[in-house]
Amino acid sequence: MTLAETKDLPAPAEPTAKRLVVSMRNVSKVFSNGTLALSDMSLDVSRGEFISLLGPSGCGKSTALRIIAGLGGPTSGTVDWPSSQINSRGLPEGDIGFVFQDPTLMPWQTVFGNVYLPLKLKRVSKEDARERIMDTLATVGLADFAKAYPRELSGGMRMRVSIARALVTQPKLLLMDEPFAALDEITRQKLNDDVLTLWRKSGVTVIFVTHSVYESAYLSNRIVVMRARPGQVFADVPLKSSTERDERYRTSEEYRALCHTVSERLHDAIHVGERA
Repeated sequence: MTLAETKDLPAPAEPTAKRLVVSMRNVSKVFSNGTLALSDMSLDVSRGEFISLLGPSGCGKSTALRIIAGLGGPTSGTVDWPSSQINSRGLPEGDIGFVFQDPTLMPWQTVFGNVYLPLKLKRVSKEDARERIMDTLATVGLADFAKAYPRELSGGMRMRVSIARALVTQPKLLLMDEPFAALDEITRQKLNDDVLTLWRKSGVTVIFVTHSVYESAYLSNRIVVMRARPGQVFADVPLKSSTERDERYRTSEEYRALCHTVSERLHDAIHVGERA
């Protein structure tokens, strides 16, 4: 079964204390040049959710994602992991996968070697990792390209390798920072469908950064709209579709109306930031 063959979505997860994966509380971030990127941002993420962080460029979406990933600390506020074992860095060991805007693949390594990297860092032997790597490549439709090099792949295929590398450790939380922004529309729509199916099949919790109203409305079961810098949550929009998310849904009245509603929220968030 390919990723695109199953597109039905689970109902949105009900956020409860027992289901919380990560909780940001009053997080602010000031960079060394004095830029206030985030101000008093709070966000609860529950198990099984697909959350899109939507906002204008420069509003702190990627900054928030990197703080959650432990790639930078908050200036103030806290990030808590209620249901995970925490390591010495204050992070859930092995529970986070990160997909960057650029695939960031090692050009001298094959597809297999690139996906093996996070397991190698965990001192898992290549032989012990082989089955898991091949299973993960099959999940993203690249099992036949294990011996290929990044230069031999299309942009969409390179991004699939990046997704496989993030998934091979079987994380509880998958963080995706505008991974499809540089791709053509056809490839982007196909990968949107694939990510939705992967989410449904694996049960992984996803936080997806985007500045596209249409992408957020198609992918998510919850959209968090952020105001312009300094970033903070402006609106929290839960979604529940009555139909499958597929090509027919993209041209449906329900999707059109949802995009209109989300566009209005984003417009309000931008103008609130301008007035501030």
